[in-house]
Amino acid sequence: MAHTTGERFEGAVRIMARLRAPGGCPWDREQTFDSIKPYTLEETYEVLEAIDNRDWDELTGELGDLLLQVLFYAEMAREQGTFSIDDVLERLSHKLIDRHPHVFAGGKAETSSDVLRNWEALKAEEKKKRLAAGGGKKSQKEEHSESALAGVSSAIPGLLEAFKLSSRAAHVGFDWPNIEGLFDKLHEEVEELREELKEFPVPGPQPPARGTRQTKIPDQLRTRLEEEVGDLFFVLVNIARYLSVDPESALKKTNRKFKRRFQWVEEQLRASGRRPQQASSEELEALWQQSKGREKTVP
Repeated sequence: MAHTTGERFEGAVRIMARLRAPGGCPWDREQTFDSIKPYTLEETYEVLEAIDNRDWDELTGELGDLLLQVLFYAEMAREQGTFSIDDVLERLSHKLIDRHPHVFAGGKAETSSDVLRNWEALKAEEKKKRLAAGGGKKSQKEEHSESALAGVSSAIPGLLEAFKLSSRAAHVGFDWPNIEGLFDKLHEEVEELREELKEFPVPGPQPPARGTRQTKIPDQLRTRLEEEVGDLFFVLVNIARYLSVDPESALKKTNRKFKRRFQWVEEQLRASGRRPQQASSEELEALWQQSKGREKTVP
């Protein structure tokens, strides 16, 4: 017998409730909002990886795993009497309708830019209504929400946080006029880092090596170096934003590329009974270049 989408969804909700009920799964029953958070982040990244790989069969399963997180949180909330999955769905439906008057209420929006402008106006109107409902007095949270950067969580990954912060600032006009300005800023930050490195203890920055003592870096210098490296990352994120490139996705792809190429190098050395530690720097570099050239010739 065929099932509707609603029946399938309700079935999944019932399964989740059964797992959490007395006599259900011991592991599921032990979980809390805080213990589930790491899994939510992990499942989100697995969804992104499946999309990057264009693995649609894998994506089907990963989206199910991500939906499971929503069902888990909603069931725990229902148990403590705060809200239920019905409340989640109702709020989502209302938000989708309210934020899209150009679709559901005769509004106009010809381009995505029009949509974004409408969203900002709608959010401002919602804020006015909340203020009126509260007797005109702003809460501490509402005072902070006046900032263009309000709502960007500090708990999200650093690259994403930098992307969102700079996007919000750019939306109100605080941005570089062109890409060359960003490259100039990148050069400036590199030079500032080089300037700090002049105070680095002799013999200067060295790659970590096994069995050798690491150079002791004064705390104040370490703090300044961390700041300069952070500035470099921030400029690189802005370059990605300017080019409409997701920095997290770009870095993930580079990570996978590095992993693929390095493992090829390991395979070549393994064929001769050796490991990377037993090869010279020159041989490792030569094999690395071969791995790069090999990928260019693979269809």
